[in-house]
Amino acid sequence: MGNYGIDIWSDDNFIIEDGLAKINYNCKPSLISIVKDIRKQDFKGPLLLRFPHITEKQINTLYNTFNSSIKEYDYKGTFNAVFPLKVNQLPNFIHPLIAEGKKFNYGLEAGSKAELVIAMTYNNIGSPITVNGFKDKEMIHLGFIAKSMGHNITIIIEGLNELEIIIEVLNETKMECPNIGLRVRLHSGGSGLWAKSGGINSKFGLTSTEILEAYELMEDNNLVKHLTMIHFHIGSAMNSIKPLKKALRESGHIYAELKNLGATNLNSINIGGGLAVEYNAYERTRFYSLSEFSNDVIFTLKDIAKQKGVDEPNIFTESGRFISAASTVLVAPVLELFSAEYDFEHLKLKPVNPPLIQELHDLYNDMTKKTAYEYMHDCIDHMESLLTLFDLGYIDLQDRSNAEILTHQVIKKAISLLEIDDYEELKKLDENIQEKYLLNFSLFQSLPDYWGIDQEFPIMPITHLDKKPTRSASLWDITCDSDGELPFDMKKPLYLHDVNLNKEDYFIGFFNVGAYQDTLGMKHNLFSHPTEVNIVFKDGEVVLEKVLESQKIIDILEDIDYNTDDIRAILRKSLNDHNYKDIEKYLNENSYLKTIWSYHE
Repeated sequence: MGNYGIDIWSDDNFIIEDGLAKINYNCKPSLISIVKDIRKQDFKGPLLLRFPHITEKQINTLYNTFNSSIKEYDYKGTFNAVFPLKVNQLPNFIHPLIAEGKKFNYGLEAGSKAELVIAMTYNNIGSPITVNGFKDKEMIHLGFIAKSMGHNITIIIEGLNELEIIIEVLNETKMECPNIGLRVRLHSGGSGLWAKSGGINSKFGLTSTEILEAYELMEDNNLVKHLTMIHFHIGSAMNSIKPLKKALRESGHIYAELKNLGATNLNSINIGGGLAVEYNAYERTRFYSLSEFSNDVIFTLKDIAKQKGVDEPNIFTESGRFISAASTVLVAPVLELFSAEYDFEHLKLKPVNPPLIQELHDLYNDMTKKTAYEYMHDCIDHMESLLTLFDLGYIDLQDRSNAEILTHQVIKKAISLLEIDDYEELKKLDENIQEKYLLNFSLFQSLPDYWGIDQEFPIMPITHLDKKPTRSASLWDITCDSDGELPFDMKKPLYLHDVNLNKEDYFIGFFNVGAYQDTLGMKHNLFSHPTEVNIVFKDGEVVLEKVLESQKIIDILEDIDYNTDDIRAILRKSLNDHNYKDIEKYLNENSYLKTIWSYHE
C-alpha cells in the first residue's frame, strides 16, 4: 500500500515519480504543479481538476475494443455508443466529450426534458441520441422537434402510454416520427451494487405481453417501420459478465422474434451501461476486461442471430461511468492536523508528577527499536488508566494534557523506530493513534456517493510519496455535520504523512470522481461546487482552460430563493460604511475557508 493502490485503480492515467503524483501523459506534469498554478491566480479552497485527454482515451478504448471484437468474429453489425447525461451534465465535461467523440459518431442519452435540450443543442448532427426514462407529451414532442433538426434520435418507450402519446403527437403535428425503441423488462438481473436495475421487478421496461401489445399498436398505426431498437439495462458497474450473457441471450431472442414478426427496420440492441470502474485501492474487484466484455457481447449476439436466421444487430452501449469517472480529480488542502496540540512545546510537566505520567516520560526517553512495540502498547494502557483517574478526580486537567501529549509522542517515536513494513502491524494498534486531518472541502458537495451509498474512491496525498506514511488517518470536512467524515477503516486503512502545516502545504487527492458526484452534490451548509479547471495540453505545455470559480456566497443565497437585494438593503441599513464594505467583500467570495492556522492558504 506504499503506492496507495495506484497500480490497481489508475489504469496508467496517473503515476508516482520523484515523490509526486503525476499525470501520465505528454510532459507528465505533477498534480502539485497544476494546483500551485491555479492557486497563484487566487483560487483557494478545493479544486476539481478535469482531464479531457482521459475522456478521449476512454472513448477511443471503448470503440477500438468493440470494433476489434467485431473484426475478430466477422460480425456484420456496427458498434455505437451514447453518453448518458445523468452521469455528468456539466458543460466543462460535456463540451470536450462531444468534440472528442465526433470521429466515432459518439452520441448522447437523455433522461429528462432538460437533458434532451442539451442533446438537441450540442450533439453532433448524425450522432445518435437516445431518450430514456418516463416521458410526457412535451418531452415526446421535443423528440419530434429534434428529428426535424436532423438529429438521429430514438425515443425508447417505457410503457404503452408513451407509444400512445407518440401516435397522438404524430397525428397532431404531422411531423416526421423519430425512431422508436422498446425497453424490455428481462427476467435476467444484474450483479453488483445496482443489480436492481434489471430483473422482472425492475423499475423500467415492457413485459413480454406489453411488447406484443406495443407491436400490434404500431402495426395498427403504421409505425412498425419506425421500430429500430430494443433496449435493456441490468445494472451499473457490473462485477461479473455472467448475468450479462444471460440478458444478451434473452434480449437477442426478443429481437429475433420481433424481426420475424415483421419488424424489418429493427436493427439494433442497446445493452445499456454496466461497465465496471475500479474504485478499490486494496484489491481488484473487476473480474473481467473490456475485451472480454466486448467479445462476449459480439459472440452471443452473433450466435443468436445465426440460430434465428436474422441479421446481426447493431450494438449500442450507454456506459457513462467508464467514460467519465477517471477524468476528474478532487484536490483538497489540509487545514489542520488535530494532533498539533500534542507537540512537546505544549508539555508542561510539574515539579512532581503522578507516577503514570512519569512512566510515560520514561517510556519516551528509554525507547529503543527493540522495545518500541512493547512501549507503544504500554503507553496506551497508561493513557486509559490516567483517563480513569481523571474521571475519579485524582489527577487534574494539566496532568491529563501532559498524558495525552506524552502518549502521542511515544506512539510517533515507536512508529518511526519500527519502520513498519507490514501494515498489518499498524492496523492492530489502538484507535488512539489515529490522526484527524481537517480538509477544506464538503463531503456532501464533492463526494455525495460516499455519504449516500458508501461508494469508495481512491485517496492519496499528491506529494510526499517518496516518504513512508505512518499516520492512520481520518478525514474531516469543514461542514458542521458529524457525517462529514471519512473515518479510518482497519479493513481498508488510509495512512498519511506527519507534516508541519506551518512550513508546508499538504493536499489530498480523491480520484475517479467524474461520474455522478458533480450533479448529485448538495449545498449542505451552503457550500457550492469547488473551483473547477480543465487541464489540457498544447505544444507540450499545460494549459488551464475554462476555470469556473466556486460560487459566491451572494449567488448561493440567490439560488435558494433569497432576495439578495433585501439582504444587501437590510445589512446596509444596520451597518456603518466600514463594516458594510467588509460584508460586501465577503458576499462576493465563496464559502470555503481561508486558513487561519497557517500562512499558505
